[in-house]
Amino acid sequence: MRRPEPLYRAIIIVARTIFLINGYRFTIRGDRNVPKRGGAVMAINHTGYIDFVLAGLGARRSNRWVRFMAKKSIWQHRVAGFFMRGLKHIPVDRHAGGAAFKEAVAKLKEGEVVGVYPEATMSRSFEIKELKSGTARMAQEAGVPILPTIVWGAHRIWTKDVPKRLGRTNFPIHITIGDPIHVGPEDDVNEVTERLREVMKQLLDETIAAYPTLTGDELRFHPARLGGTAPTYEDAWAKDHKDMTRTKDQFTKD
Repeated sequence: MRRPEPLYRAIIIVARTIFLINGYRFTIRGDRNVPKRGGAVMAINHTGYIDFVLAGLGARRSNRWVRFMAKKSIWQHRVAGFFMRGLKHIPVDRHAGGAAFKEAVAKLKEGEVVGVYPEATMSRSFEIKELKSGTARMAQEAGVPILPTIVWGAHRIWTKDVPKRLGRTNFPIHITIGDPIHVGPEDDVNEVTERLREVMKQLLDETIAAYPTLTGDELRFHPARLGGTAPTYEDAWAKDHKDMTRTKDQFTKD
């Protein structure tokens, strides 16, 4: 029997109220791909600070709560840490990820949906970067499918190097969940990882194509490859890599 989640349910209610006040308009595709029972790894692109709040909405049709893997430093924040623990999310030490991997696999075997960001850090170009193999490895070890997931529009609210816009913006938010990718015990995890990336790139293009056309200053949030003025993949790489390898951030205690 699925355990009650009063705190998680309360957070979702509060979040949806805020979304309504801010006028966000949601389009969710493929949410029936989220299994109603059993473990699954939700592999999500990462373009904005609130991606994880929105990606979790894609699992609600199946009545699932997503346990997100996130950088360990968030747990050091007095308020954020309380909620991360209460929602049973998984802290990740980027420089020693073994414990997080083990905890994620255990939760998957228990039948949980675990949300991961296989790019390891936010993409300033808004493209799908090279993926870490951990997503495929944990799916293989736990014997569960991967759910490729795209969130598009959240980066217009709050992303790196651009002032955040948290008020009533009426932004559309599109969430796309692709067909499950099954990983067999003999599959090569590097090949699975590359296949996942190709699927996510295709889903990204499909999601962008269905999104309302951006013009003017809003082209800053559209990939350069598709005619936008966001940083190119190559220009963004160095900053993204620096963020991924740093040892301190806004949550880290001195």
